[in-house]
Amino acid sequence: MTTETTVETTLALAGAPAIDGLRFRRLRADDATDWDDLATVVRASNRADDIPFSPSGSLFREEVEGTETTDPSRDLVVAEVHGVQVGNAGADRVLRGDSAVYELWGHVDPTWRRRGIGRTLLAENLRRARERAVGDPPELATLAGAFVDANETGHRHLVEAAGFAAVRWFFLMRRDGLADIPEAPLPDGLEIRTVTPDQHRAIFDAEDEAFRDHWEARRPEPGDFDRLFAKADIDTGLWVVAWDGDEVAGVVQTWIWKDENAELGVDRGWLEHISVRRPWRRRGLGRALTAAALRRLQAAGMSEAMLGVDADNPTGALGLYEGLGFTVHQRSTAYRLPLQR
Repeated sequence: MTTETTVETTLALAGAPAIDGLRFRRLRADDATDWDDLATVVRASNRADDIPFSPSGSLFREEVEGTETTDPSRDLVVAEVHGVQVGNAGADRVLRGDSAVYELWGHVDPTWRRRGIGRTLLAENLRRARERAVGDPPELATLAGAFVDANETGHRHLVEAAGFAAVRWFFLMRRDGLADIPEAPLPDGLEIRTVTPDQHRAIFDAEDEAFRDHWEARRPEPGDFDRLFAKADIDTGLWVVAWDGDEVAGVVQTWIWKDENAELGVDRGWLEHISVRRPWRRRGLGRALTAAALRRLQAAGMSEAMLGVDADNPTGALGLYEGLGFTVHQRSTAYRLPLQR
């Protein structure tokens, strides 16, 4: 029996280029093959732009499906030529401060670029974002957002032509080699403990509190906690969590994405959600946590580490990471566009 999520819907998009066999449609959200094809396009696009993100279909699906931010069967759009995916895009609704930000993303296979496919996908993303924004509470500002890496020349031209303005800059930082990690002792009175399931909620809430000081802090959505600790690649044995008695003082989520490493031919670990709560800042805890996370990656057989940082981070994170041997690998820009409801 055909269900609503498997009904094939072809989209007639205004301004679509006249390419033989080209059509646009919604993602078949219940079809694992469609997710795999989507990931194939994302990987090809990122390889062309030297972006170190190479997801599998299952990982991409894990990140999107079941969230409050995206309905895959309504918010994702696919471009295909004679039945083969050549592009895809989506609009994620994220609450940031007093705004609903519709974060737009998209990819086009390099062999099909500069033919109008990306422009059409962006226009559909914006249309869908405006459609969804109609239901937002009036007290929320509604914005469209895009995140553009420095190598994505075509992407940058598209969003700027659509009226987006650059508002913030970020660095992707890399540490090549993990053999010479500096000593960085914990501040007195703190200790690092092995993460156990009964600590998960306290760690999650501590991170949320710590990141409220950051630019456009993301508000947690219902289900975020359960999705985080259900991820296939999670290994909290790699995480570094500092405690002051019963209080979480700081956290580094340390991740190894095995499929991505195999695809890229690297032994890379990621330091994500590096956070120190306000009462424990300016005491060297961030440095100690980061150094400890690097040592855990080294013990796990990794040979390099990466992390992302806000160029204007108010806590001085950029200098901290440079002092631990990280260098800027790539630059990226956050764009915003006010949405008319």
